Amino acid sequence: MKNIVIIGCGQGIGFATAKIVSQNNHVIGISKTENSEIENLNIEFHQMDILNGNLNEITFPDVVDGLVYAPGSINLKPFNRLSTDDFKNDFEINVLGAVKIIQKLLPNLKKSESASIVLFSTVAAKLGMPFHASISASKSAVEGLTKSLAAELSAQKIRVNAIAPSLTDTHLASQLLSTPEKREASGKRHPLQRVGNAEEMANMAEFLLSEKSSWITGQIISIDGGMGSVKL
Repeated sequence: MKNIVIIGCGQGIGFATAKIVSQNNHVIGISKTENSEIENLNIEFHQMDILNGNLNEITFPDVVDGLVYAPGSINLKPFNRLSTDDFKNDFEINVLGAVKIIQKLLPNLKKSESASIVLFSTVAAKLGMPFHASISASKSAVEGLTKSLAAELSAQKIRVNAIAPSLTDTHLASQLLSTPEKREASGKRHPLQRVGNAEEMANMAEFLLSEKSSWITGQIISIDGGMGSVKL
């Protein structure tokens, strides 16, 4: 049984990942969001804001085999309405939070025979999309971090990959999918004619944590209904 740490397990993709991964692994979940459904999962849950919390308050296993960093943001505004604080906040959530937990757990990950780190980007880091300047900038940094760490940590047999979704049906995207009309319009923007769901992203995260992906590192894996690579 592997020891897997999942940040942002309270809802959305992080919760879906915890739900799947906890079936066969020991999961330590950290989230600022408390979800009553978490109580039904076989995980060790800690309510904490990863950016401001003290990670030394949590006793992590000596060996950590996998780390998933799932927090994210959807901050869509015209560029001239984005403040420098918008850019800073998105960068902190998407990049610095990941940096903080990776640095904290690096000694534990190095003790694993085959460790895996899974981060999250977005299709907007690959495909230019209006109103995405802030989130695209921070998620592009996640992709750079993924590739750099994959190179640096390969000698320790620590794999680092990122999943790049398009619009996914989660709480984070609820306002973008709040009506049947919005959902239909969003679906039609994708070659496969629908938005994604959290379970599809979680299944990929589970794969990247497993030995089935043992020769995969430094990859940005698009799960986006074809949006990033297919033009109809």
